Amino acid sequence: MRRSRGLTAALVLSLAGAGTGIGLVLMPKASAITPPVAFTADELPTWQTNGVVWAMAQANGTVFAGGTFSAVRPPEGAAGAEQEAVNFVALDAATGNPTSCKLAFTIGDGTATVRSLAVSKDQKTLYAGGSFGAVNGTPVSNVAAIDIAACTPRASFHPGFSATVRALAVTDDTLYAGGDFPTVQGQTRERFAAVDATSGDLKPFVANVDEPGRAVEVTPDGKNVLLGGDFFTVNGKTSHALAVVNASTGALTKAYTNIPSNSVVKDISTDDTGFYTGNEGSGGGVFDGRIGLNLSDFNEKWRDRCLGATQFVLPYQGVLYSSSHAHDCSTELEFPDGKRNFLLAQPTNHEGAAPAPVDGFVRGPGKLGWHPTANDGAMADIEGIGPRVMAVAEKNGVKYMWVGGEFTLINGKTQWGLTRFASTGDVGAPTTPVASAASVKPGEAQVRWRTSYDADDSKLTYRIYRNGSATPVATVTASSLEWERPQASWTDTTVKPGQTYSYRVTATDDAGNTSALSANASVTVPASVQSYPNQVRADGAQLYWRYDDTVSPYTADSSVSGNTSGVQLNAPALRQTPGAVSGTSTAMGFNGTSQQVYSDHRQTVGSTYTIETWFKTNTTRGGKLIGFGNNTARSSGSYDRHLYMTNTGRLAFGVYNGSAKAVTTGLFDTYNDNKWHHVVGTQGPAGITLYVDGQNKGTLNAGSNTTYAGFWHAGGDNLSGWPNRPTSNFFAGQLDETAVYPTALTQAQVKSHFDLANAPTDTVSSVKATEDTYINQGAPSTAYGTSTSLAVRGTSAYESYLRFTLPAAPAGQVLKSATLQFKTTTQTGAGTADTVSVVPVTGTWSGAGTTFNTKPTLGTTPLGSITGVPDGSAIHNVELDTTALSAVLGSSYSLGLTSTGTDPLWLWSSESTAAEGAPQLVLTFGVK
Repeated sequence: MRRSRGLTAALVLSLAGAGTGIGLVLMPKASAITPPVAFTADELPTWQTNGVVWAMAQANGTVFAGGTFSAVRPPEGAAGAEQEAVNFVALDAATGNPTSCKLAFTIGDGTATVRSLAVSKDQKTLYAGGSFGAVNGTPVSNVAAIDIAACTPRASFHPGFSATVRALAVTDDTLYAGGDFPTVQGQTRERFAAVDATSGDLKPFVANVDEPGRAVEVTPDGKNVLLGGDFFTVNGKTSHALAVVNASTGALTKAYTNIPSNSVVKDISTDDTGFYTGNEGSGGGVFDGRIGLNLSDFNEKWRDRCLGATQFVLPYQGVLYSSSHAHDCSTELEFPDGKRNFLLAQPTNHEGAAPAPVDGFVRGPGKLGWHPTANDGAMADIEGIGPRVMAVAEKNGVKYMWVGGEFTLINGKTQWGLTRFASTGDVGAPTTPVASAASVKPGEAQVRWRTSYDADDSKLTYRIYRNGSATPVATVTASSLEWERPQASWTDTTVKPGQTYSYRVTATDDAGNTSALSANASVTVPASVQSYPNQVRADGAQLYWRYDDTVSPYTADSSVSGNTSGVQLNAPALRQTPGAVSGTSTAMGFNGTSQQVYSDHRQTVGSTYTIETWFKTNTTRGGKLIGFGNNTARSSGSYDRHLYMTNTGRLAFGVYNGSAKAVTTGLFDTYNDNKWHHVVGTQGPAGITLYVDGQNKGTLNAGSNTTYAGFWHAGGDNLSGWPNRPTSNFFAGQLDETAVYPTALTQAQVKSHFDLANAPTDTVSSVKATEDTYINQGAPSTAYGTSTSLAVRGTSAYESYLRFTLPAAPAGQVLKSATLQFKTTTQTGAGTADTVSVVPVTGTWSGAGTTFNTKPTLGTTPLGSITGVPDGSAIHNVELDTTALSAVLGSSYSLGLTSTGTDPLWLWSSESTAAEGAPQLVLTFGVK
């Protein structure tokens, strides 16, 4: 029996710094691991086996492992020689090393194996079950009792089990066993039996079943025994795979008939929160997950129907740890079919009210942030299941989670059969965030990043750094799991129009492990509102992929809520130009065979919504533009709410409400003409409507659809069975400005979006210095034209000169803002407390020939100034006089940096290799 106590945590919204953030923070910080998880996911050095570990138990800081193996060896790369270990090894819980206790489980004919281990309540006796005939030469019959202190078998304990024993449970005076045996000590006991824990004498307990027993556990009050296995009857009465029987007599107390006939119970564990089963099935319609049941009435409280056979369950401190190869938790609204997850954790009970039943079952509690990785193992002649058994041991105040099985890798490193994790010592840093930044109107810049992944911390703290500063401008705390990594964001409300800002983000876990800085994400704040994206946001888009990303594989969500980033599959082409919307927007290119973007946020979609995108193509193979499906990287089994193109270039919008319903464009309306087109599909009470280039192209009376949880896809997903299905599921061409709304947009709104895409927008030009230098009064004959840094000071004088080739204003536009951007160097004291002025250079100069003695003449009217620059390498902006700059557009123009004070400013020059180090002008042009 395993005791447990619950842990609770309060969640509050975290907002820090200038601006607003989206995230959740855990308060107070109770552990370096996110509660209620009790163990890190960092594997510890542990001796390993050369075969499968089937059984584990622990007593007084020693862990016992039994199975089918002949030796143990040190961890990879550690010193020490292999040691003989015949199907059994005892290990120190704290070091992972073998102890002096050596036991050999052998058999006269065939292969011996240890399948179950249990320790008496007084921690003095270890019971072993399996298929063996002797322990250290002492004859036994598939069950043995071991004196733990002496490490010797108790010769007086010698019950005769006629076949393999697979499960054991012990009370003060009774040992219960389950397995393959038909008799015990010559008396009929079909697959379950009870013997005296001291003498081994057979007890009157009778719970005969028709198929093998695999699990046995005693309720905490000692009154009942829980049975699990392959069986269909108990003492002649129907009960499949699971049963509760009287602890004294074996009489059936509770029968179960709702486990599928092709599924079995592999393990049962109990504590004061309930009892729990691990299940395995074979074939269609199997049940592979876990069940939580009440101890009060033995009724089911929840059922986790993840697919991927569960081998073991272990409740501990309010968390149910399990070993399995779970690969599809779609029924639990978690990860879709794909990667195998071998070790999982979830609360033993729902927090608050349980969710409503689905298909007659209450969904299991959601998974927690504990994700050590393993593999199937596939050792010779074994099934290839991976982890099979778990145990918690404590020594010197540290708790250890031990895991055994047939795996050969843990967290990507070679480790056979055994591993362990501790309650302290979290050393794994979160993954590095991938950040982006965008601004659609003056006064705000949105910094977005896909939340990072940490194997044992589901709540991480993100720090946002602006313009290279070493001090974060804001912090946001957000939650994530390996398979659920929503976008987090923070809005900087202190930005100024026309200025360029760069941002970097780090992720830190509760132990203080910090990721590397993300790459720089830069954005220029517009001088006026960008009409198209601003309207999409104002109309309530809940997903908005603009495809302006500079880094793979994540696509940022530019919606106001901003939590549904996209994952790019098979590297679509980034930053294709020109995009669909006038201005600086870019598009994404897809190859039509394998590339797409899918959302990594599972959701359900109601019967009222809008999907929208722009596309450009000349394909004759069709493909999906945007749609909803129940898988991510794999082809979806449920899929609809999609816009797709036929081979002839016609467009279709379809939903599924029991049969495929699609409205298409006219026979001669084709759109594979390699021009940008706008397509929108809406569904609401009045049915579905398809719009193309702002025009209504058809409606259909389909006001309902099928409800399922899934993910949005752009560029591809399944189209099997749909009208006029194209040759390809994948779209070959470019997509831009993909959006999803929770409402049905009106025709006026759709037309407005189409018109706004071609409305004049601001144009931003970044112009780097073509030449720069500085002069030094202290070295009046020295030229610094090749220096990687520039300097400004009044006394003794430093002056810096910058030359730019200014573009002419685009046709019909004027200069709306101008900013000089520079970055201070990394040397100590690079900042200044003085005011630095930017003035025109009226005289001639060159980088190679200009010295203090030959310095050029400067204008007297400043174009702009900056008062005080803090120390530390960071980017700074100086707003310049647009009237003065407008007069010199289209020419070569020089600026000088001067000061009247004594505190020098040091900045990078155009010769520097520092990121964003080169001085530049940021010019914003727009309509008058």
